[in-house]
Amino acid sequence: MALVKFVEYAEASAEVKAVYDDIMATRKVNWINNFWKALASDPPTLKRTWESLKQVMAPGALNALTKEMIYVAVSVTNNCEYCINSHTAAARKAGMSDAMLAELLAVVGMANETNRLANGYQVEVDERIAKAARQA
Repeated sequence: MALVKFVEYAEASAEVKAVYDDIMATRKVNWINNFWKALASDPPTLKRTWESLKQVMAPGALNALTKEMIYVAVSVTNNCEYCINSHTAAARKAGMSDAMLAELLAVVGMANETNRLANGYQVEVDERIAKAARQA
């Protein structure tokens, strides 16, 4: 159960309605999900978060599917059930198949395992790897 009361569109202030309208127009939907309704309990947080998300997820060097799959991967690692569901839905809308999801989750699991091993063993980065990582 949420710690704040969800702000429904009908009861929203003009400031919140403006953000809700932008969310619906940008996402081409006619409803507001619970995440945004919760954030609307603090309008500055709602506006700031929406503007940042819109900017980061806008078309760029990475396509929409890649961005959504990265979002799923991070959400799985952070154990955010809401975000896993929201961004898996968005990734599926952008073309992610069941096979792609399975492979993504395998990579997430492997990366988490090897990251923890490298951190646990305090493995120093090889200079060759560091140099290759810095190359453009």
